[in-house]
Amino acid sequence: MRKKITLLLGIIISFGIYSCGTEPDVAELKITEEIKKIELTKAQKETAYCLDTFFARLAHNNEFNGNVLIAKHDTVIFKKSYGKSDFSSKASLTDSSLFQLASVSKTFTACLTLQLVEQKKLDLEDDVRKYLHGFPYEGITIKSLLSHRSGLFNYIYFCSDTIEDKTTKLNNEDVFRLVCCGKPAPYMKPGQQFNYNNTNYMLLALIAEKATGKGFKALLKENIFDKCKMISTFFVDELGGKNNVCKGYTFSLREVEGDMFDHVWGDKGIYTTSGDLFLFEEAYFSGKLISTKMMEQALQPYSDERKLNNYGFGWRMKNFNSDEKLIYHNGWWHGFRTALQRRLKDGTVIIILSNRLNKSVYHTWKIFNCIDGKVIEEKEEEGEE
Repeated sequence: MRKKITLLLGIIISFGIYSCGTEPDVAELKITEEIKKIELTKAQKETAYCLDTFFARLAHNNEFNGNVLIAKHDTVIFKKSYGKSDFSSKASLTDSSLFQLASVSKTFTACLTLQLVEQKKLDLEDDVRKYLHGFPYEGITIKSLLSHRSGLFNYIYFCSDTIEDKTTKLNNEDVFRLVCCGKPAPYMKPGQQFNYNNTNYMLLALIAEKATGKGFKALLKENIFDKCKMISTFFVDELGGKNNVCKGYTFSLREVEGDMFDHVWGDKGIYTTSGDLFLFEEAYFSGKLISTKMMEQALQPYSDERKLNNYGFGWRMKNFNSDEKLIYHNGWWHGFRTALQRRLKDGTVIIILSNRLNKSVYHTWKIFNCIDGKVIEEKEEEGEE
């Protein structure tokens, strides 16, 4: 059964210079003709007003540039673009704008890995060396890669120090060969503690290829993109000729160029829209991509020493032992900052894709306050990838 989707698009608010001072007067909301056809409750209008006011103020103050999608109970309740996809040409962001997901890509890699486990092509307790012959480290399992407990080094730092020609374009096989040759020292023993590390997910992509005999891109398309009907999702080498690809920027609006690691996948590399990412998120949590039993295993906390913040298989989590359980992943790469979050108690989903570096992307507690009708108060918030 198709999900009911209510799109609160094109909400135009007259509130001076985007001030969030008093509570909104719902009667004054100016809504496009398309939205007028949809019956909205007063609460929905108030939520939309709060969200649009919040993001418009951030955009006006140069604190946010990107696309936002908010859903609740499988229904999109807010979706809007703020700012530019290309500051040099002044091209505006749209629903079809493609953003680099950065480390949110890890959720796809983890999902594919768990699918292969359910297909009996992998086992969580398998040693990495079963698939990657010549791998110079003992005692590292697929499970330890998924949960960031392998103790391995970060391949980005190692390769940066090893390769003098920075115009070199590496792929996963290239990195693996460099690792086997250079044998960089691990950061710690396998299983010793949680250590978030891109190397883990670069290796998972390579393992998926070795276990199936198929390329990583083909595997994701067959097992995830096509199943979710994600028609606007691509890898970085598939972007040629597309005019809706965002450019990434620093906070000072300096365009961020690519580098030698852009074609190393598993830990990053996927470009998509907020709508396509929502299709993946909903399919994942509704049990359409992996079984409910496997999903429950993926959402277990495997890093107990982290207390309020923990990590499962491809997902971070907060407040795991309370009623406010939050499953999420953030990302940043080449000027892009991304956030994908789900509050388990009510299925509230927050998707924020930004092509300008700013930590406001990660301040999603403010969005939850809008949705819950609470006052937005200032406080410090950590910005984990």
